Amino acid sequence: MAELSFQLNGKAVRVSDLDPHTTLLSWLRQAGLTGSKEGCAEGECGACAVLLLRPDDQGSRLEAVNGCLLLLPSLAGREVWTVEGLSGNGDLHPVQQAMLQGGSQCGYCTPGFVVSMAAEYYRKGREGFDLEALSGNLCRCTGYRPIRDAALALGRPSPEDPLARRLSEPAPPLGPLHYQAGPTYLRPASLPELFQALEAHPQARLVAGGTDLVVEVNQRFARAEVLLDLSALPELQTLQWGPDYVEIGAGVSLSELERWLAGRIPLLSEWFPLFASRLIRNRATLGGNLGTASPIGDGPPVLLALEAEAVLVSAAGERVVPLERFFTGYRQTALSPGEVIRAVRIPLPLAPQARFYKVSKRRLDDISTVAAAFALRLEAGVVQHIRIGLGGVAATPVRAYQTEAFLQGKPWDERTVRAAAEVIRGEFRPIDDHRGSAAYRTAMLGNLLQKFHAETAEVAV
Repeated sequence: MAELSFQLNGKAVRVSDLDPHTTLLSWLRQAGLTGSKEGCAEGECGACAVLLLRPDDQGSRLEAVNGCLLLLPSLAGREVWTVEGLSGNGDLHPVQQAMLQGGSQCGYCTPGFVVSMAAEYYRKGREGFDLEALSGNLCRCTGYRPIRDAALALGRPSPEDPLARRLSEPAPPLGPLHYQAGPTYLRPASLPELFQALEAHPQARLVAGGTDLVVEVNQRFARAEVLLDLSALPELQTLQWGPDYVEIGAGVSLSELERWLAGRIPLLSEWFPLFASRLIRNRATLGGNLGTASPIGDGPPVLLALEAEAVLVSAAGERVVPLERFFTGYRQTALSPGEVIRAVRIPLPLAPQARFYKVSKRRLDDISTVAAAFALRLEAGVVQHIRIGLGGVAATPVRAYQTEAFLQGKPWDERTVRAAAEVIRGEFRPIDDHRGSAAYRTAMLGNLLQKFHAETAEVAV
């Protein structure tokens, strides 16, 4: 079909004969809803933020996401609100009113802040205001303090608030979609449907959260004959704890995963706030982060240190691949034609000492120059188990096998770690690029290992 429908600001909308590479932001502005702004077209600034209704254990919830990274067909059957839809009957929304008390300056970024603030305003069970909800929203006037003050001054929604009432009801389930307007956009609702689509369209581009793919669409004008959306597959939306491992569905968003895990995997808990922003984490997935096979992605080093495995599935069945064998070359993986990542398995029990370090030009919302994850188990001050996952130092995410072997069975003391730092500095041959020189990256490897020792030295005593 060449038509799709969704709810926008509480009203049904039908769209037809529009290229499926069209983003929600682009369509909104063409439709005259210009509150959403384009500042970067890659999910960096938040000026385009919109509210997306998502399922929740107690009805539904609102999540702020980047409109510039939402392909319009992905919204079929969903409910979306823009900044224009927050006010009703000519009255300003409480969040909008709060921003008027000094939080709005030039106004360009204000709609995005209002939308992100509204998502936190409606979060069920909140105590106070979590300022992390505003991460990913940039103020070009550098006036963050009045915006923070506006957020902290917010009370709770009235029981009569229309959006609060909407959240007491479930979000509509996602169904299958076949939308064709030039290129084709498919959204299968089961694995058998997915395998049929992959057989018919082996060159289809997979869409999980879209936080990487749609940047290519916007910035490089990347186009595909067939886009294959994985968001309606229940088999990818799971979290299962077993005696030997925890299995995480490849399609679970990172924000959802953070809520579900609730700190039970500390290394992931360290990683979550350093991965992009809340706006991005509301859409990004573990499967997408692995599938892009970026050598500077932050997820793979963490999962390598956790000795994770990728669960791959196709029409022929399922197989499990250790993550260190999953990356086969620059932007290449062990996935066979017709195969997708169904889940990630993390073995249990977890190493008791673990850290994640990210070296980048900005502390938050930036791409790594070097990323390093460490997982350590000691016995009487001696290294019984250590795993080191690294990003930014090779053509793929890597394990530091030589350094791990050097440390195995040795005392976890300053002398040993100093020698190990020299080993890890010589283990890789990173490249020079605009984020950092090879010499800088090499130096960081040894420094991060020594930092890990400094933070865990007391457990060896």
